[in-house]
Formats: sequence, structure tokens, C-alpha cells
Amino acid sequence: MKDVIFEYDVDGASLSTMKAGGRVKRLCRPADIDSFVRVISQMEGPYTVLGNGSNVVFSSAGYDGTVVLTTALTGFKNTEKGFICGAGVSLSVAALRAAERGLRGMEFAYGIPGTVGGAVYMNAGAYGGEMKDVLVRVTCADREGNIYTLQKDELGLSYRHSVFMEKPLYILSAELEMETGDIELIKAKMTENMSRRRDKQPLEYPSCGSAFKRPEGHFAGALIEQCGLKGFAIGGAQVSEKHAGFVINRGGATGDDVADLLKHVQQTVLRGTGVLLEPEVKII
Repeated sequence: MKDVIFEYDVDGASLSTMKAGGRVKRLCRPADIDSFVRVISQMEGPYTVLGNGSNVVFSSAGYDGTVVLTTALTGFKNTEKGFICGAGVSLSVAALRAAERGLRGMEFAYGIPGTVGGAVYMNAGAYGGEMKDVLVRVTCADREGNIYTLQKDELGLSYRHSVFMEKPLYILSAELEMETGDIELIKAKMTENMSRRRDKQPLEYPSCGSAFKRPEGHFAGALIEQCGLKGFAIGGAQVSEKHAGFVINRGGATGDDVADLLKHVQQTVLRGTGVLLEPEVKII
């Protein structure tokens, strides 16, 4: 297939914002939506679909399958109240495009290191905003190559959850709608959010962002710190000393270092507080 690039024996660390992980047997880079759908429909053996890898780490044992990237799905079309964008569009780029048009509602997304597809998949959010606040509909494909358009009320959107976590459907594009606002105020809010990220989050180290979902009635970082785990490390993976809700790669972390640290934090917090933390980071 001329519009699809295959690579073999790929370093899984290069596919994760944690910069850790084992080898991947095969990497597939479709050039556009048509080739992506065709690849999925013809795929044999195990495979997983990945965007920017901002919530994924491959185990040290590696992945004996194919990783299909959505990063080339970057189509962008303005609509009256927003835009339709491909699953591979950077979330920060989408937020900037909205700001340039004086559309407010995407400020929360500026600085989140993922793609629109990944953000829809997990209903990403920050600073009081979530994807469900701006999503209108999503175009997706199934394993046979059939294409569907799902309306917002069909997406099963809740805290860090969507229907795509339960069904073998692959996000191709999303339509977002926002309200009009003052461009300077929108940009000021984005600058403020980015400043808060730099002040409170360990952006100087590779990570997958928040390592655990927020448990009801609690904050994951506070529980982790309460259990004395701030700065705790296994190999090159460490609970950030700056923000205990983050697991960072302080240098040379393996996929298993990350997985073992997540498990240790989970078990320690459960013993100490009775709260079971659910990881946001997926180990493949």
C-alpha cells in the first residue's frame, strides 16, 4: 500500500510521552482516513490504535503486534460554530485554532499533550473543562471498515470515559462547537492555564500526565502524598516530588519500572486510605 508506511522492531519508548517501553513488532502509519480504515479492515493478528501516546506505556516485554498511528489524520474544516478535525490533530493546536476564531470552551485543552482522538476516547479534561462540553458528534470506523457517525448522546461521556473504551470503534474525526467570546480573554485564559501547568506540574520530565483518575471525594495526588510516596522511585520511574499525582521518567525508566511503580502506589494507597486508585496510564 503506497499510502501506508510500515516500520518493524520499533522502540516503544518513542511512541510514548513517558519515553519508556519495550519494542513494538510493527508500526503502521496510514497517510489519511481512507488508508487508516482500509488498514484496520485488513489487519490480521493483534493490533492497537494510538495517537500521541500520552497515556500509554509498552511493557518491557514489548508488544508482539501492530501499532496503527492516527497522527496523519489531521484534516481540519471550519463550521459555523466550530470545526471538524481529524483524530490526529494536536489538542493544543485545536485549542489555538478555536482561540484565533474567538471561540471559547477549548481553553482547558491548551497544553494537554494528546490528540483530539485520544481526548475524545478518554473525555480528557482540565481546569473545569472536558471534551464533552464541546463535542457534537464523532465519526468512527469498526473493524470491518464500516463508518458511523455517533451523536453526543451516543458517546457515553462521563469522567475520563467514553463508549470507545467499551466497543471496538476507532475515532476518525470529531465535530466541536463552542460559543463566541473575546479573543484576548480566551488567549489570556489559555496563558493562565499554561502558567499553572508549569508551576504545578513536572513538565521538565517525560510523563503521561496525571497517573491516576480522580477518586470520588478525593484528589489522587493528595492521597499519594499522604501515604509518604512523594519522590518514591522504582528504577527510573518516580512519583514526582513536584506533584505526587504524576509519575515521571527521571532517566532510564523501563516500561516495567512504570508498571511496577503504578502498582506499588495503588496498593500502598489502598492499604493506607482504603481508596483504590484507578490508573489513567495504560500498560500495553
